[in-house]
Amino acid sequence: MKEALHGQLSSMQEFFDRSTRALEEADSGFAPQPGLFTVAQMVAHVAQTVDWFMTGAFASGGFNLDFEALDKEVRASNSLKAARDWFQRACAAAHAEVDKHSDDDWVAPLPPGPIMGGVPRHAIFGALTDHTAHHRGALTVYARLRDKVPPMPYMEM
Repeated sequence: MKEALHGQLSSMQEFFDRSTRALEEADSGFAPQPGLFTVAQMVAHVAQTVDWFMTGAFASGGFNLDFEALDKEVRASNSLKAARDWFQRACAAAHAEVDKHSDDDWVAPLPPGPIMGGVPRHAIFGALTDHTAHHRGALTVYARLRDKVPPMPYMEM
């Protein structure tokens, strides 16, 4: 099971990194309209969500539902480089978390609650993949709005 979980994390990270590669530090503050996440904030949100899922999967109280505080943390992000660094650290920590727990831990149910309550813990990896795909798609639109062509996410061309 751990090999499959590592594979999901690695693919998620690779596809996100490749899809967003056209964006540069100069794009950090770009948002299509006021109030939307900037490029840096969206990448920070993706990184934060990796951390959030990995922490919440084993927290006795379940997932942190203080979305206002989580949003405030992300909105403080103003550097794409710093947000990318956070994403790299979050992915490395997620890999370490996989290894830290047994297969039995990963098939055990998530704590009761509104976020995936009662499903096997390993289900968070599918949710992470979906969440990251959603945001990498939005970031490719951001790149196109900046007159950049995002690379194909699934292979080098």
